[in-house]
Amino acid sequence: RAAGLAPRRLHLLGAEGSALLLHPGLARRRLAAVLRARPAPFMDVSAGRQCPALCGPAEAESIRGHLATLLAHLGAAEAAATGPVSSSEVVPAGWNLCTIVGVLLGYPAAYTFSVEEGAENCLALTPLRVFTVQASCPRIRDGLRVQIYSFSIPESLCAELKEVLDAWCDELKEAFSVQNDFVDLCILSEVVSLPAVAL
Repeated sequence: RAAGLAPRRLHLLGAEGSALLLHPGLARRRLAAVLRARPAPFMDVSAGRQCPALCGPAEAESIRGHLATLLAHLGAAEAAATGPVSSSEVVPAGWNLCTIVGVLLGYPAAYTFSVEEGAENCLALTPLRVFTVQASCPRIRDGLRVQIYSFSIPESLCAELKEVLDAWCDELKEAFSVQNDFVDLCILSEVVSLPAVAL
């Protein structure tokens, strides 16, 4: 905060023993955007599936219900906050935290899987398009290139998610253009297949 890299309010969200540090306004905007997105940007990679697929309407509505609950929780926590840092705890009954975290990190599409089947997934040896966002940060050191984040989407779902991916790219470029900390935005993508994928 003293370096000016976290000028906005911060919120510490506790969930099932994990802690997430969020910009509450940004987190709420990301949740709201995913709630509006069509098709629902949730990719079912449950271990019992032969290949990844977009979630069906019933599963997507269930996930949207969890996200709407979190959105309301963050709105109430932000309204009650009095200082620059606030905190709250959610009890995510039935939530897939992998999906929730993917949304909060701003991924254009988030993985989900049947919690009843465990954390295993069907992504082994599946061609995945990995998107990597990099930029330079001259405030830290001239020429320093940093990876901001990366995520993957099964190559087989990229066509169905093209509109969502294009919107993510446009929004990222727009957000990048209104800040001064990073320069030389670079969005890379490559296709990989791995023997195992942890989510």
